[in-house]
Amino acid sequence: MSRPMPRIFLIRHGETEWSLNGLDIPPYRQTGRSDIPLTPRGEDQIKSKAPILVGEGKAIDPENLCVALVSPRQRAHKTFHLLFEHLPQFPHHILSEEVREWDYGDYEGLFLHEIKEKKPGWDIWRDGCVGGESVEEMRSRVDNVIAKVRDYHREYKEGGTNTRDVLIVAHGHFNRVFISRWINFDLALGTHFNVEPGGVTVLSYNHNSLEEPALNALNLYADLK
Repeated sequence: MSRPMPRIFLIRHGETEWSLNGLDIPPYRQTGRSDIPLTPRGEDQIKSKAPILVGEGKAIDPENLCVALVSPRQRAHKTFHLLFEHLPQFPHHILSEEVREWDYGDYEGLFLHEIKEKKPGWDIWRDGCVGGESVEEMRSRVDNVIAKVRDYHREYKEGGTNTRDVLIVAHGHFNRVFISRWINFDLALGTHFNVEPGGVTVLSYNHNSLEEPALNALNLYADLK
């Protein structure tokens, strides 16, 4: 009997003070290395969806998790804990700098208009970040994570070992790049994806083939504005 196709659940951390945006406040700050906490609303975003999303027989079933990769920044690590705190125990997870946010370097903590005052016409998808990660470095890092995920999936689907799913709890730009590269497009396609705080992306494959990576869902359970 053929095993069901493996999946990735790619989750962005909940809201922080620097990820807020809207009509009454400035656009969000670039938040990479800065280790800032979730807002109370950000915690509630995750707590409210955890019993619906995570548990036995739910979309994210700990019994199905092969590995969970979590960014070491507290906003991501806290999100992971809030997702699973209603269960008797936490699944095994790895804090990994490989899934950290894009390193914004000299642009860390700045608003977009402040960056463009320093570098007119700046576009992260084309220019990368001075003092941080270039486009090539970001692409390489994400591609390395994808290669590891596909190894897990191959072992499960073709080798009969491991379990079905991989969970990654990370960040906005990381997730946008990951989606783009997962479906074999250039990193810059990420500019066309909105990845909301607390939103869940599901990635898998088409036609029962590990050679056809696909995007199944975007921004599940997110507080869409």
